[in-house]
Amino acid sequence: MKKIEAVIRHYKLEDVKNALTAAKIDGMTVTEVRGFGRQRGHKEMYRGAEYTVDFLPKVKLEVVVADSLLREAIDIITRVARTGQIGDGKIFVTDLSEVVRIRTGETGESAV
Repeated sequence: MKKIEAVIRHYKLEDVKNALTAAKIDGMTVTEVRGFGRQRGHKEMYRGAEYTVDFLPKVKLEVVVADSLLREAIDIITRVARTGQIGDGKIFVTDLSEVVRIRTGETGESAV
């Protein structure tokens, strides 16, 4: 099993969720996060003073999938979240050694 963590734009979340659900990839955790990548934020003006916004608001989406669904999930997130502009986000994939459903004690893919 794999854990996919995708940091994407706020307004793309609903589209990504709907696309993953349509592909029968269920269950996700969403967290509002702030950060920056290569763009290092941007400058804004407020009451005539210029200031730098270093940490930009994003959404982190976490999804656990079977190995067989990994490529499909990544392709969906990439396709739907892409705008072509700097700041579209990143996808991180990690191996999961164990998953346990607390309510039933099921382990492995059946726990997802």
